[in-house]
Amino acid sequence: MPCNTTSSVFFYVYVLGSKKDGKKYIGYTNNLKKRIEEHKKGFSFATKFRLPFELIYFEGCKNMEDAKRRENYLKTTQGARFLGLRLIQYQRQRMTFGTGR
Repeated sequence: MPCNTTSSVFFYVYVLGSKKDGKKYIGYTNNLKKRIEEHKKGFSFATKFRLPFELIYFEGCKNMEDAKRRENYLKTTQGARFLGLRLIQYQRQRMTFGTGR
């Protein structure tokens, strides 16, 4: 009997904003909720000294290679420009409350 279900696995590219130093962390995962919890609990060496973090942006991709490519792009100068334009309201809000850097 044929299976009518399709795989709904997504790979997420995400951006965390540090409330401590105002810097961003960019990563990818196939389980966004679990990965964010790991960051919040300090399980990631790359972010544990910059806690607390908040999720400020994410995108979903249907395969891992696309997510990796997007993560690498967002870490470039052009990618930082893209995020700056994409998150303009977020940055304005941070400046309004005096937490911007």
